[in-house]
Amino acid sequence: MDRLDNTVRPYAWGSTTAIPKLLGAEPTGEPQAEMWMGAHPGAPSRTDRGTLVDVIDAAPEKELGAESVAKFGPRLPFLLKILAAGAPLSLQVHPNPEQAKEGYEDEERRRIPVDAPHRNYKDANHKPELICALTEFDGLCGFRDPVQAADVLAGLGVDSLKPYVDILHAHPEEAALREVLTAILSADPEEMAHTVAEATAACSRLGGDYAPYADIAHHFPGDPGVIAAMLLNHVRLQPGEALFLGAGIPHAYLNGLGVEIMANSDNVLRCGLTPKHVDVPELLRIVRFEAADPGVLRPEASLDGEEVYETPIDEFRLSRYVLPEGGATHDLTRPTPQILLCTAGSVRAGDHALTPGRSVFVSAGEKAEVSGSGTVFRATVVA
Repeated sequence: MDRLDNTVRPYAWGSTTAIPKLLGAEPTGEPQAEMWMGAHPGAPSRTDRGTLVDVIDAAPEKELGAESVAKFGPRLPFLLKILAAGAPLSLQVHPNPEQAKEGYEDEERRRIPVDAPHRNYKDANHKPELICALTEFDGLCGFRDPVQAADVLAGLGVDSLKPYVDILHAHPEEAALREVLTAILSADPEEMAHTVAEATAACSRLGGDYAPYADIAHHFPGDPGVIAAMLLNHVRLQPGEALFLGAGIPHAYLNGLGVEIMANSDNVLRCGLTPKHVDVPELLRIVRFEAADPGVLRPEASLDGEEVYETPIDEFRLSRYVLPEGGATHDLTRPTPQILLCTAGSVRAGDHALTPGRSVFVSAGEKAEVSGSGTVFRATVVA
């Protein structure tokens, strides 16, 4: 096993206290948004043998296993994170594999630099993801039923929102959601800023179910994403609950601490709540305009104590072990690569003592036993 030394990313939306509290460290006063565990070239984990990218590149089949390499290539196909949102993240969607490949190849042909601010596709991979709450965690996920969305907008009593309410009532689901989101993102910026200001005042006055949107508007005054957010389901996860976010599903994280796992990709198309580039035509090509229940996931327990968060993709598999005081040792050996992350208590993984926020990389087939008292998340692949 390799103990991991991981980078914390200081994105502006990050909490200043949540990750330091988990690690038992003093806050720096700066936002600490995400701690990355994996072999992403942007911030690879470090080991005594070099970065995890270097370790895997030196012997892909030894580190990842023949099955994983055959299925996903000579790279770790997932990225594990601790995510701490102190403010809303951008409202966004991710492409499916075909869309990602097509978009990446198109931008490569047009020679758009990969670090250009208007570039949509940084790689040719899709980016399904799963967020599991460690604290209460608020987010937006998937479209509401158009009639419900119309009721939310109508309840604000803002005259400039009435055309959207009428469309949501009058058109079939897909056409209604598409037309309204297009209108919101294409509206005159000054007129939309005025609408958002009126809607924000109404949300603050009404409170209750409108309170999350008042908070969003506090962080992004005048942003059309504030109105777009009201088309989506608001979800509050309790610790241990999770959301799976597939291709084309608009979503945003609002507040809370969680363990996030995703396919190893940077492909994001933004709908709002951001100063970054919003490519409206490409976004509209990617979004799935269908109402959907957010589908809160709870782990399914197996006989050996593993609790698995089931998802329909193979690039990652997330599970956890909640280890009681004086409990049995668990053998986690697998023919696939693993990252083990402690989030509570004191756990032993092989020769390594893990406290909250500490993690190890386990090569494919390497003996992996865990014991102690606490919670361990296990990230691997389905191969």
